[in-house]
Order: sequence, then C-alpha cells, then structure tokens
Amino acid sequence: MKTIKIGLIGFGTIGCGVVKILQDNRNIIKDRLGASVDIVKIADLDITTDRGVKVDPSLLTTDVNEVLDHPDIDIVVELMGGYEPARSFILKAIENKKHVVTANKALLAVHGDEVFAAAGKNNVGVGFEASVGGAIPIIRSIKEAFVANQIQAIEGIMNGTANYILSKMSDGDHDFDTVLKEAQDKGYAEADPTFDIEGIDSAHKIAVLTRLAYGTPVSLDDIYVQGISSISSLDIKCAHEFGYRIKLLAISKFDGKAIDIRVHPAMIPEDKPMANVNGVLNAIMVCDDLMEENILVGHGAGALPTGSAVVADVVEIARNMISGAQDRVPPQSFQTSSIRNIPLKDISQIEGEYYLRFWVLDKPGVLSQISGILGNHDISIESVIQRIKDDNREGVPLVMMSHNAKEKNIQAALKEINHMEEVFGKTVLIRVEK
Repeated sequence: MKTIKIGLIGFGTIGCGVVKILQDNRNIIKDRLGASVDIVKIADLDITTDRGVKVDPSLLTTDVNEVLDHPDIDIVVELMGGYEPARSFILKAIENKKHVVTANKALLAVHGDEVFAAAGKNNVGVGFEASVGGAIPIIRSIKEAFVANQIQAIEGIMNGTANYILSKMSDGDHDFDTVLKEAQDKGYAEADPTFDIEGIDSAHKIAVLTRLAYGTPVSLDDIYVQGISSISSLDIKCAHEFGYRIKLLAISKFDGKAIDIRVHPAMIPEDKPMANVNGVLNAIMVCDDLMEENILVGHGAGALPTGSAVVADVVEIARNMISGAQDRVPPQSFQTSSIRNIPLKDISQIEGEYYLRFWVLDKPGVLSQISGILGNHDISIESVIQRIKDDNREGVPLVMMSHNAKEKNIQAALKEINHMEEVFGKTVLIRVEK
C-alpha cells in the first residue's frame, strides 16, 4: 500500500488538530484513500511545550528547511499563518515540487496570484479549504458542487469571534467591551482582536471566495471594511424592536458587470436563517441561477473542525497523486486562461435601507432639522425611535430607519448632520440586508 508523506510547518492549535486526526482516524483515512498518510517532519519554533498530542520527538524540528527540503515529503502543510515568512516557505515548497495545503486566508487574499502561478508552473496542487469557514466545505462546494452554477452572490458570517460577541449582546443587556473580555477569557478572541472585530479577517475570506466564485482576483485594499466596535447594546435593542438582528456580514455580489464586495455590520430580518446563526458558528449563503439560495452552517474555527478541512485537502491531493490526475480541479476554480479582472463597485454606488443612530441635544426642532437634511438628500424615513435621557451622558439617542436610499446620499447627509451643534459625536450607520 502506498504511503503519502507530509510535513507540517506550525504546531499550534490547528497543527495539533491535524496530528490528532491523522493519528486517531488513521484507519478510516486509509480505508477511504487506499493509502497511508504519515507525518515525516513537524517544524515549529517551540518544540518543547506539551500540546496534548503525542508525537515521536524525532519528528520535531526548529529548522523549517528540514520540511521544505526533505526528499521524501510529498505534501507540505503550512499552518503558521501571517504573510511572511509563510509566503516564502510556501513558494520554496512549490519550487521543490511539493504540493501545498494551507489554512492561511490572509496570505491567499494578498499573495494568491503569486502562489497559484508558482503552483501552475511547477505542476503541484494547492489546497486551502481550511482558509474559509473552518469545517464548512464552502471552497470545495464552489469549485465542484456548484461548478455549473452562475453564482450571483455570496454572503456570510465568516468570523466566529465577531458572531459570538454580537450573539451575546443580543441575548442580554451586555455592552461590547464586557462581551469582548468574556470572549478573550474563553479563548474565542485573541489578546489583540483587531483582525476579528474590525472585519479584516472576514475581508480576507470574502476575497478568497470572490476569486473562486467569479474568476477574478480582488485586492484587499479595494474591499470596504467596517468592524463591530461601534455597535452598542442600544443598537441591539433597537434592531430587535424593528424586527432585526445585527451580524457582521461579508458580502460579494456580481450583477454581470461589476462586483459589490464589502464587510460591515448588517441588520438581518429576525425570520431569516442567517439571523439565527449564533455563538461561534459561521454561515455562508451562496445565491445562483439554479438553486437560488443555499446556506452552509458549521464551526468556522477550532483545532478539530479546521483540522478536518486540512486533512480533507491532504487526502484530495493524495488521491490525485495516486491516480495521476494533475489539476483535475483548478485551484482557482476557473482555468487560468479564464481568470479576468472584473470591475469593483465603490461603496458609494450601492443602495439599500439604513439604520441611523444619532446622539442629539434634547430640545425642540432637532428632529425636524435632521429630517429636513435627510429629505434634501432624497432620503425618506420609515420609522423613528427616541429614547429617554441617559443620566451619564449629555443628550438623548435618536434612532431612524430609512426607506431605500443611495449610499452616496446617506453619506452626504450624515456629513452635514454630524456638523450640527445639536449632534454629539459621529452617527452610527448600519446597513440593512434582506
């Protein structure tokens, strides 16, 4: 029986999950693959800390070149994350004619063109199912299950940390900072949670999915990104009164001419499935010409869920090796010759309904002033909530829901309103996605 030999770079949470799966489920993998998968080397800067999984000490090394240059290794699994030195390690592995599996969405979002071009030149495979959605097989679904479908939109909750925070805020009267601290204590949020709560992690993921869905590279700099740190418990309560829940959404829509791609908090009707995906779960909805909507829900992070996606890629590449089927499925979903640059819409071009929260001086005429400015910019108001005074803060909250309006008009109106003497601070804007 053939043996597929792999080397790991990075022995952290996901790396430990991969090792545990390959150990515990060794026989079922062998029965399904028709070959054994053996770990030959594991490279990490720290090879002394007990990870809770037993490995032969001879497999461990602090020298990554023992993985990259190992003559017997067929597949290099990169699980260290970040841009560098992960990029250099992956490119060297590819240059050495080794297949690559990675969970590194940031690297692919920024350096995907370079990685895929190098893989094509050297006739090796690149697997990256674990880079988006953890255990959710969204990448394999787009590349294979939906291969005949004209995808029109992808929308999803792609960060478990942000979803946990918003879910906890929705379940009780908890403020953002308190829930963030709880998420960090439970290990759901990093010590520096910036990438998660400010939408950067979700932007990396929607960039990867956009490439696969429409056959176009997307620069991270061209994605509108807004995080959840400005969302308050008051916004959560008002959203509920209007019949919505707030989620951090990654959105990519293609109308046949241009792509609307963005990440921001959004209000979703409470009766929609996406609104009821809570905790650390992820959910990704794909809309196309054949099945309309298809929602995949699952664990988006964690040692074993993400590790299962990594092992699935290892097995897929191993099957190709055994059968001699090189590039059976293009890594980028489209053939290289069909990859093209599709224009992107600026955020100012979109239209929709909006939630607006102002903090205003409690005196007559302020509401009519704000309504007048909105009206001058062709923005009509659907509903208004005015809350009682907060003794700890000057002024009162004024909340509005707009009818359908143009983003550029909303921004122009808010620029004018935020300069009013009767308005304190910057208006909170949340877009509605129905």
